[in-house]
Amino acid sequence: MFTGSFSRALVAAGMAVLVLAGCSSGAPLPPPPRDDAAALQRDQQAFVDAMKPRSPGGSRPVIAVLASNDGTEMTDLLLPYAVLGRADIADVRIVAPRAGRIDLFPALQVDGAQDFAGFDRTHPAGADYVIVPAMLKDDAPEITAWLRRQSQQGARVIGVCSGALVVGQAGLLDGRRFAGHWYDRGTLLKRHAGSTHLPHRRYVVDRGVATTTGITASVPAMLALVEAIGGREKASALAAELGVASWSPAHDSTPFGLDAGKRFAYLLNKAAFWRVERWSVEVRDGTDDVSLALAVDAWERTGRVRVEAVSASGPVRLRSGLVLLARPASAGDGVSDGAPRLPLSATLKPVPQLDRTLCEIAGRHGDARRDWVMLEMEYPAQQGAACAG
Repeated sequence: MFTGSFSRALVAAGMAVLVLAGCSSGAPLPPPPRDDAAALQRDQQAFVDAMKPRSPGGSRPVIAVLASNDGTEMTDLLLPYAVLGRADIADVRIVAPRAGRIDLFPALQVDGAQDFAGFDRTHPAGADYVIVPAMLKDDAPEITAWLRRQSQQGARVIGVCSGALVVGQAGLLDGRRFAGHWYDRGTLLKRHAGSTHLPHRRYVVDRGVATTTGITASVPAMLALVEAIGGREKASALAAELGVASWSPAHDSTPFGLDAGKRFAYLLNKAAFWRVERWSVEVRDGTDDVSLALAVDAWERTGRVRVEAVSASGPVRLRSGLVLLARPASAGDGVSDGAPRLPLSATLKPVPQLDRTLCEIAGRHGDARRDWVMLEMEYPAQQGAACAG
């Protein structure tokens, strides 16, 4: 007799087979042109120009980070909210159908969303910008209707990673160029008449609607948005805080896709559900949202780790001010007290923290597992010698 968890795991593995059997990211892409520097500069400036405030010197812009209470991608939400808040260039709000808690995937929960009705009362003219993360359900009617209204009122929209699916369901990709996560390329082209996928760009803008590639593209895209609103000096200072030298849209899309070998490795990974370990990550007031999100996201995507936040006293307020729900470390339930701890450095900047995390994943689970995580996150390469020491 199968246990309930065993049966659910079998169902999940079976669904993975069906999904991958029908999955295609389209024809293989050619490598990026070698003489692309001028085009890259042009596209970066086009994004900055398109995202500049409509009334320079006017009131402080309002940025809504859209969320589904029932499942929003963790890094897609936490990173834009934290980076834009840290820049102090706009009023930034997480907005969802219901006020309060947001369940994130692949892990963690936060509290502090404003509901649609409350946001609309406070900002009857709408948001200036709406950031759209990936969501477990990309066609929730209340979410797509609200997003469509915001666009009609003049908001510029940025779909992060698979948030492009939500943007498309709101009717905002038809006839437009888009980026989007490599996995969604075929789906988006089929759904949206006249749309064009633009490869080899981390972010793309077309008539007030922008899209990005995978999860980690929110780093350069948010820095470009900061430049548009607050200037290049502000963006440079934030880039230094994050541990990156550039927010260029440069990207080689060629390595990102599924061949037969990668599909088989994925299915083997999903089938080995009995090997999953339950880990905890220790958090406290002031924990850096971006480092936490990138590290937890990467470990969860190994398929070998499930991460739960623990603290000395329960919920904590992250550096951004957002409340992260966490178990008290003294709960004595065998998860909080006895679980392995996710290594999170207090000294590394966020992107070097991700690089170090990928090294740790390779050391524990092998290079193939690290490479799969990088594929899922559409992370192009490690940026420095993060494995040293």
